[in-house]
Amino acid sequence: MISTPESGVDSIAVTYALLDPVMTVARPVAAFVTAFAAGITENLFSYRHEAAAIPSHYPCPVDGCCDGRDCDAETHRNHHGFWEKIRSGVRYAVSDLWADIAAWFFVGILLAGAITALIPEDAIGRYVGSGLPAMLIMLAVGIPLYICASASTPIAAALILKGMSPGAALVFLLAGPATNMASLTVLVNVLGKRATVIYLAAIALFAVLSGLAVDQVYAFLGISAKAAVGQAAEIVPEALRWASAAAVLLISIRPVTAGIRARLRRSGASPT
Repeated sequence: MISTPESGVDSIAVTYALLDPVMTVARPVAAFVTAFAAGITENLFSYRHEAAAIPSHYPCPVDGCCDGRDCDAETHRNHHGFWEKIRSGVRYAVSDLWADIAAWFFVGILLAGAITALIPEDAIGRYVGSGLPAMLIMLAVGIPLYICASASTPIAAALILKGMSPGAALVFLLAGPATNMASLTVLVNVLGKRATVIYLAAIALFAVLSGLAVDQVYAFLGISAKAAVGQAAEIVPEALRWASAAAVLLISIRPVTAGIRARLRRSGASPT
């Protein structure tokens, strides 16, 4: 519940493209440590109940030809060919995976553009500051905010360009996707107050500790996070960058328009 929203293959790729390699490594590592610590703490303080047996269920991820119950896993392992699996993976990435994050990603891009265009240079560094105070501010902003990991990345990049420390940006990247008021309400109802407190405390504590550690790493390596933002794109030939941008826009048309239509239908529906 913590590591999944804080990091994933999509957000790691976007982090590398929009930020830098240091943040690309720090983000999933911090998510792993936070989730591991929260899970261990919950086990230490929870009541001991004997876990119920969970039946195995491994449906075929390629085409659903096997439900995972009536066929042997070893036999089914070689059922599909290599290229068939590749096509299935690409189809999932282009359709299901990107459809889930496309709309939010473009929202993040628009917000990042607004921050870059409207906020004066170094304004965030001057007014928000750096170090622990800035991280606590980003923690207070990120915890109630509903934003996905991919959408938060361009916003973090824009904040760094405006003078925010990379540690404070990492706090936002960790706290924003993992917590929001709606999910905390569900957690209280499903897991109870104690587990919710452990969940929230682990995220807050390890987000700040990770932010402090990342600032020290940048200082030790002598890297300017502001100067490094988006530089990973420079290793890609310009023609490939334009072709990739066109491909992303092309596969985004359907999920984004579908999301807009669904939102318009909900807003225009009469209450019953």
